[in-house]
Amino acid sequence: MTPTTILVIIIIYFGLLILISNRVSKKGSDNNTFFKANKNSKWYLVAFGMIGTALSGVTFISVPGEVGNPDLQFKYFQFVLGNAIGFLIIATVLLPLYYRMNLTSIYSYIEQRLGVVSYKTAATIFLISRTIGSSFRLYLVVIVLQRYVFDAFNIPFALTVLISLALIFAYTYRGGLKTIIITDTLQTFFLVSSVFLTIYFICESMDLSFFQAFEAVKNSNYSKVFFFEDYLKGNYFWKQVLGGIFVTIAMVGLDQDLMQKNLSCKNIGEAQKNMYTFTGIFVLINIFFLSVGALLYLYAAKNGIGIPMVGDVKRTDLLFPEIAFNHLTLIPSVVFLLGLTAATFATTDSALTALTTSFCVDFLGMDKEKNQNKPNIVRTRHLVHVTFSILMFLVIIVFNSLNDKSVVTMIFKVASYTYGPLLGLYAFGLFMKSKTVHDKFVPLICILSPAICFLISKYSAVLLGNYVIDNELIIVNGLITFIGLFLISKPATENTRY
Repeated sequence: MTPTTILVIIIIYFGLLILISNRVSKKGSDNNTFFKANKNSKWYLVAFGMIGTALSGVTFISVPGEVGNPDLQFKYFQFVLGNAIGFLIIATVLLPLYYRMNLTSIYSYIEQRLGVVSYKTAATIFLISRTIGSSFRLYLVVIVLQRYVFDAFNIPFALTVLISLALIFAYTYRGGLKTIIITDTLQTFFLVSSVFLTIYFICESMDLSFFQAFEAVKNSNYSKVFFFEDYLKGNYFWKQVLGGIFVTIAMVGLDQDLMQKNLSCKNIGEAQKNMYTFTGIFVLINIFFLSVGALLYLYAAKNGIGIPMVGDVKRTDLLFPEIAFNHLTLIPSVVFLLGLTAATFATTDSALTALTTSFCVDFLGMDKEKNQNKPNIVRTRHLVHVTFSILMFLVIIVFNSLNDKSVVTMIFKVASYTYGPLLGLYAFGLFMKSKTVHDKFVPLICILSPAICFLISKYSAVLLGNYVIDNELIIVNGLITFIGLFLISKPATENTRY
């Protein structure tokens, strides 16, 4: 597929999203619409749309790419099982709390439970975490577009990033969450369809039926799922499952992005139905992503296709687009492009909306009744939206100059450091009902904990007898934060018991 063809498809795709946005927002968009979608979202639309937000281009490209690593293979499914358990905990523990307190920003819980400084600290952690994480996810699709489209037009990488962010801004700045609920549903449809169609087209090109493909994957060197052999390694089963549980609780249950969608449902019952449905679809779709990875490597081996290089570094992230764009026919290429674009932009548009919501509510108090009728309040929200777009641009530029690893590895590594303090804050608030904290010391605890975790991770093999810390680092981070909060705790009052 030529770069011009790819560019035309992208223009048509975003034209459709902008058309939907204008349709949804034509009656006007106040802050209640932008932040909460007027609290009337359909649970089934939220559940389906959340798939695109939760998976992103990282799952679409990086997860299949990692299947070729002998130490990884289907290891990621162990992590997915942990994710599923984490989703169920969120549905039964955190969602009822958020609905009972009628929250717009989930970090308002920390304000009422621990204090204003703790609240601002939690919101700041989210802003930093989500800006970095979403930038990494967008970076992945941008390098694909750069390599297979914009290099042909001599457009520099930085301008490709700006164009991508400008397109996202164009269909999110007016309607916010109300628009995202609709556009993410459409984008998830493209994402899910592309997974199944990709499997079909690869099987067709290899003259395999579905059952023959299943046997080929099962008997290949890429399909080992469970790793119980060595608890010292990062791929050990219980490390992955426990890491999956706590990463999910932190990155979903304590993250304004995905929780904002849940809080737009009419009531707790519909929000929980959404989470249960989402969990089932999430597990199933990840099985297919891993299967795509195995089939890609089998196809590459059969056709003599090597892993693409960026400089002197092999990039498994690029194997899927390399095969889709350069070795399959037009229709599979279009299917891949739509799936990748949908996966990545469904995540980024949602993140920008959540970042804007968190800053406007947590730092500007736009949800307060006294501020809702202030002049230029919508213009201020637009300015915040633009500012976070610029911040994401800067993060991507820096990351592009430094990164030489799989993006999925980097995302969960960074999340272990940035979301760990949130895990500790909420754990203390939920389980230490008789205590609160000396509020002014909380930022110090939330800085020291990741710093200590960095040293533990860096020297774990030396300190812990060749034990390699992987996704369970977030548990260690949350535990250190919890202990630090306990050390600065004091008896709770009636007003701080929730």
